Amino acid sequence: MEKILLILLAFAQAQPTETSPSTGSVQSPMALTAIQKRDLNCVAVFAIVASEQQRGIDSALRYPLLIERGRTYAGQTGERVMAETGQSRDQIQNAILAAAAMQQEKVKQGEEPADVVAGAMDTCLPLLDAALPPKPKPSLNQCAGMMQLAFEQVYHRERLSKKAQDLKTLAFVLDNRAREKMRAEGKSGTESDIILTQTREDIRTMEQKTGTEPTFDIDHCFTLAAPKKKEQNFEH
Repeated sequence: MEKILLILLAFAQAQPTETSPSTGSVQSPMALTAIQKRDLNCVAVFAIVASEQQRGIDSALRYPLLIERGRTYAGQTGERVMAETGQSRDQIQNAILAAAAMQQEKVKQGEEPADVVAGAMDTCLPLLDAALPPKPKPSLNQCAGMMQLAFEQVYHRERLSKKAQDLKTLAFVLDNRAREKMRAEGKSGTESDIILTQTREDIRTMEQKTGTEPTFDIDHCFTLAAPKKKEQNFEH
């Protein structure tokens, strides 16, 4: 529960965006409408699922990773509801925490946790996709290339800082898995070298032309780099 609360607080305290409407025109706070309650409930649900995803719970990992988009959705939703109702940030935050407590109460009353989440996600995921369309998922080769380039950029600035070391490890894992996949497809080591080098250069060229990083779902790369589950051995 403590970890969920920390994520909820981070969501609820997201900084307002430059385009957020001002609440100054609302003279007195208004009660939440059914739609506003639904949207804030979705913020709570996304926070709970994001927490479970960080802990590696299988039922949560069936859904898109929610740390980045969930946080953005929470910030935008909180600001919008504040503007529409005139309620304070603390009031909106408390409404989100109450929604999270309601989800947990359903579990205490005997409902299966995965069923509770699934019912809420059936409503909430379409809202998230409409507000923040998911970015395309990069391939394993693209993930390997992006992590290698990210490592090189950070290393140039910071040398072997903690961040650089983490990126180096991710790049190494993704590169190995990309090579394993290509080897299973019958490609030689030389062919794999050429493909990975070309993929990396394509990404570098894209960044240089646009001046921005490719708009991929980077979270997917962390999923591809996650430790593989060991198969259970039932032999005695």
